[in-house]
Amino acid sequence: MGDYESSAPGRITVYSIQGCPHCTQAKATLGRLGMPVCDVDLGSHSELRAKVKELTGRSTVPQIFFNNVHVGGNDDLQKLSPEELQRLVSLVKEEPLPADAPPLPEQSQSEHTALENEGEFMCERDELADLVEDLKHASMIGSHRRGLTLYKKSFSGSQLVDWLQTEKGMAAELSLLLREMILKLFSEHLSADGKSVDYKGMSANPAFERYCELAIQLQRVELLSLSREEKLAFFINIYNALVIHGYLRLGAPTNMWQRYRFFNYVSYLIGGEVFTLQDIENGILRGNRKGVAQLRRPFSKTDPRLQVALPDAEPLIHFALNCGAKGCPPIKTYTPQDIDSQLRTAAEAFLENDDACVIDSVKKEVRLSQIFKWYKVDFGGTDEKLLGWVLDHMGDSPKKTSLQGILSAGKTKVSFLPYDWSSNSTH
Repeated sequence: MGDYESSAPGRITVYSIQGCPHCTQAKATLGRLGMPVCDVDLGSHSELRAKVKELTGRSTVPQIFFNNVHVGGNDDLQKLSPEELQRLVSLVKEEPLPADAPPLPEQSQSEHTALENEGEFMCERDELADLVEDLKHASMIGSHRRGLTLYKKSFSGSQLVDWLQTEKGMAAELSLLLREMILKLFSEHLSADGKSVDYKGMSANPAFERYCELAIQLQRVELLSLSREEKLAFFINIYNALVIHGYLRLGAPTNMWQRYRFFNYVSYLIGGEVFTLQDIENGILRGNRKGVAQLRRPFSKTDPRLQVALPDAEPLIHFALNCGAKGCPPIKTYTPQDIDSQLRTAAEAFLENDDACVIDSVKKEVRLSQIFKWYKVDFGGTDEKLLGWVLDHMGDSPKKTSLQGILSAGKTKVSFLPYDWSSNSTH
């Protein structure tokens, strides 16, 4: 990050989330401008999501402002002409921050000063910070021996799980913790352009060993007592963490056969039962429906895992298990408290992307992601019901208005966009 003139009266504000490749690329570009940049993590500051959406009209991150001028996402930033970029830099350099500048999280004055003096991106309070505060006062913390080494002020994975089980309602917190841990690892090994991940370096990181030790504790989770909301949050977080863990162990799949093996083989032992990625997605989250290229349902009638499955498919999970290609939803870890609104936000963010949904008013055609073709049954089963579902889940935008226009005009053609399977590994 280049040094910036701290005397600049304005600032660049970027709203982002951890582990988002588009955010990483945007921040690398902004860092080269030599200007004060404030990075606000919407993953940790959910209270600002509604305000950012109101200011930008979008549900995706990153969202970038020069003073109070909204540039847009990473794509918009990269497309700026050198002249336009220079004009925006001059604005920040010369103009003080206006009263209607985009909002920052509530912070004490001393925190602000400390952050501004660092001269780099500001860091925000992590959403696990409260859990860590509670942990500091837990009675289990003491000295533990592993091999010949004595670790002070530490605890074992099984002790942590016991503590979570008695103090915190366990499953959702553990899934949040695991997802945050692997996401932090992922972020640390993401290239500056956001296009590749050094999985080799990531698996050699000591933090990955700690992650694996904690993942083993999933076998002790009690699944039957979870509510629908807890199940959704738990299994979405675990699925997303397991995909990265699978990439680290086996490498990213590169062809159809490898993908089939990956999703049917990569698994965790949870609550005494084995769950593959396929089991989690189609068995649990889709209410035990056949997946793509599956001949039968994941769980038979006598399978104990069937008791854990949701009673019906939740179509919104498809957007929490995927990241749109030009922008991510402002959520990376899911919590039971407001899971349904988080999932609606993820769907809205997905549909904003032109590589997920394109409306052609001239041809009266709607081009959608292959996800809608593969799982059409989850969205009503017919083109008409699918289009109704898409319309209901779009944010207010010119795109939504175009779709309303062609739907009210009568016959609408539905086609599906090619799916980009390309891997993001540097190895």
